[in-house]
Amino acid sequence: MHVVIMGCGRVGSTLARSLEDRNHTVAVIDSEPDAFRRLGPGFNGDKVAGMGFDQEVLEKAGIRRADAFAAVSSGDNSNIIAARVARETFGIEQVVARIYDPGRAEVYQRLGITTVATVKWTADQVLRRLVPAGAEPDFRDPSGTIRVDHVPVPETWVGTRTRDLEEQSRSRIAWLDRLGEGVLPTSESVVQEGDLLHLVIREENAQHAYRVIERGPEQE
Repeated sequence: MHVVIMGCGRVGSTLARSLEDRNHTVAVIDSEPDAFRRLGPGFNGDKVAGMGFDQEVLEKAGIRRADAFAAVSSGDNSNIIAARVARETFGIEQVVARIYDPGRAEVYQRLGITTVATVKWTADQVLRRLVPAGAEPDFRDPSGTIRVDHVPVPETWVGTRTRDLEEQSRSRIAWLDRLGEGVLPTSESVVQEGDLLHLVIREENAQHAYRVIERGPEQE
């Protein structure tokens, strides 16, 4: 892949080095040439000084051959404009914009631009580690309809088929963590002691799912 990144702060420079370590080609755009020092001497990609929403600057960064574009500067407006130019003018399908305002992030998510609302994401990560299991999901889609929760398995479910848990709790097990590894359950999988479930649940069914999991399986 060839990836164009706007913004060479801590996020942009880390992202650029990570992509290059995975053998992708990278071009980094920043309005401050001094910012490129964060890339370090081992960075082999292109460094383009200028505004990331300027079409000529994007051309210099190889936007026409790019497979993806990331706008991760410190300004919401700049990131939104650059993301829209990359998507609407140059036809880049894989576009991600870093947005600090979560309200704006949801709006642009609905317009097809993947957004990362950094302040909200960080707060959610901390919150999920403070409150009891089930109070806050790991993920909620922009419409608020679907959530993903990680749920430790109570002893009462050990030995039960995963599909029985799904049917009774009205949820789906996306995957489970077992002995440090991710496992995709099959129709014959059985819940084991120590499993951590990653459940996909409709928001309206979340309370029901937690009640069923806490209560234990119904005997046929």
